[in-house]
Amino acid sequence: MSEETNSKFHIAMFPWFAVGHITPFLHLSNELAKRGHKISFFLPRKALILLENLNLHPNLITFHPLTVPSVATLPPGTETASDIPISDAPSLAVAMDLTRRQLEVSLQAMRPDFIFYDTAHWIPQVARPLGIRTVCYNVVSAAAIAIVLVPAREVTPGKPLTEEELGKPPVGYPSNTVVLRGNEARSLIFISLPFGDNITFHGRTTTAMRECDAIALRTCREIEGDLCAYISNQYGKPVFLTGPVLPEPAMETLDEKWAEWLSRFEPGSVVFCAFGSQHVLEKGQFQELLRGFESTGLPFLIALRPPIGTNSVEEAFPEGFEERVRGRGVVHGGWVQQPLILSHPSVGCFVNHCGFGSMWESLLGDCQIVMVPHLADQILNTRLLANELKVGVEVEREESGWFSKESLCRAIESVMYEKSEVGLLVKKNHAKWREVLVSPNFMTGYINRFIQNLQELQMKN
Repeated sequence: MSEETNSKFHIAMFPWFAVGHITPFLHLSNELAKRGHKISFFLPRKALILLENLNLHPNLITFHPLTVPSVATLPPGTETASDIPISDAPSLAVAMDLTRRQLEVSLQAMRPDFIFYDTAHWIPQVARPLGIRTVCYNVVSAAAIAIVLVPAREVTPGKPLTEEELGKPPVGYPSNTVVLRGNEARSLIFISLPFGDNITFHGRTTTAMRECDAIALRTCREIEGDLCAYISNQYGKPVFLTGPVLPEPAMETLDEKWAEWLSRFEPGSVVFCAFGSQHVLEKGQFQELLRGFESTGLPFLIALRPPIGTNSVEEAFPEGFEERVRGRGVVHGGWVQQPLILSHPSVGCFVNHCGFGSMWESLLGDCQIVMVPHLADQILNTRLLANELKVGVEVEREESGWFSKESLCRAIESVMYEKSEVGLLVKKNHAKWREVLVSPNFMTGYINRFIQNLQELQMKN
């Protein structure tokens, strides 16, 4: 079916109130709008200010800012996950649920063909009476959903799962490598705790997927096919894949300050480190990380938020660190243009937390990949890249869950030194996967098939 004869949809978007969720929804909106579909995008007012410039099709994508009600357990003015520590996210879910009436009124007036959502489990109750199809669009890896957020993972209300129970994959889970080890399961305990009023995180997310017309995942069959099929079987409904949906390369140029600094070094010699916008290290771990970079002897650029309890990265530097690395190492406490830094010829290694966005950026880039995951989904993404695809190296951790400067240094050196067997293997595998992902029609093929899936869903009674 040619694109011209396709019927054009009107799609409403209602992602979880976190920039890491809103942004992928917006990237997908851009791809759909590029093909002529109309988007009504619901988001908190504060997020609108941050993301307005990412709307590439303002003639077809309309933002509808929501007033986020205040909740007693949240600091005044909280609208997104960036405003709060991760431990306050359950209260943000309460605030999101309180926007339900605003959304209902808008949907009644606009009657879109579809609404895409992730965390708002009540969307199907609102949309079904209005004849609106519902798509639960998940922007985390299929692995993160398949290992914890499926019916086979039984959760009894009021009885939190133990670390031991969480350590065992659910019945039928299709991978032996993309798993949690030892005390890593501890990072999943939150799933059986409250997330909003009278509902657990597990209850909220499984309801969101059980009640929708179709589940959509931001991944591809080539990398997570078995896991996607498992999710489809668990829920007994179609799973549509959008592919990675990454933004088109920005037209902007790298800030002169960084361009000039990076150009001092040999091609492929600089190690770049970033852990996403929400991850904040404890001071001791931050200092250990800096010492690890220092001991590699390589030039490095680190972009991390100031550690817990400090106001700047500088005040957390180990004694004498600044003098010792002057000229070859920079630690920056603010935002940087990550995609542009990664594509700079001098950058040869990317040390990251392996959030889903960084995972795709790593795969599509040329840099060697070293991973220091923190949360459960990041650990699973890391296992996918390190153990299954063998395209990068995971930093070994101590029993405490922390990493040492030695283990970080070892991981970086294992991929950065030319004679390294590990480095050669991951580089070869990475090049092979990158070729698949950047091949012409790979991304567009996924989006076109996704639209076809929506057309088929719309035609069903």
